[in-house]
Amino acid sequence: MIAMSDHRKSFPNNRPPTTVRAESSADEARAVDTVVVHERGHWAVDIVVVFDDGVVRKRIATHRTRGRAELAADLIKRAAERDLKGPLSG
Repeated sequence: MIAMSDHRKSFPNNRPPTTVRAESSADEARAVDTVVVHERGHWAVDIVVVFDDGVVRKRIATHRTRGRAELAADLIKRAAERDLKGPLSG
């Protein structure tokens, strides 16, 4: 049996939780998109989020078929778009 500290149990893969920098505009996403890419025999779903101070691309999951990846990408994009504040006012 392997005993883990409370810290390892709280964070899978030994990663600490994501924290937002004080100078970041992370709560003000302007646009979101998802991308499906073929990689090493699987289909990966990435999310791309545009902020005022940059763009973030993050791998969400991989799937064995393109159809499942595209379905997941569509659902993820629609859910993320609900959280956007809307278009920039000119």
